[in-house]
Amino acid sequence: MKPEDLELLVTRTMPYGKYKGRLIADLPGNYLNWFARVGFPPGEIGQLLALMQEIDHNGLSRLLDPLRQRQKQ
Repeated sequence: MKPEDLELLVTRTMPYGKYKGRLIADLPGNYLNWFARVGFPPGEIGQLLALMQEIDHNGLSRLLDPLRQRQKQ
């Protein structure tokens, strides 16, 4: 993981599927856990989904709040 990846979680949107257009950081935990069970897609989107699943699973989603605030400014 690179520090820039955390920034991408609050700026990059899901490109397809049920939650198309939703920020990666805003995806529900059950959707992220489903990917963890069936496999994350290849490439950057899969890496971001895996990172977000790990953050969500460990209850660390609030760590993204400062990055969210910076995006609103």
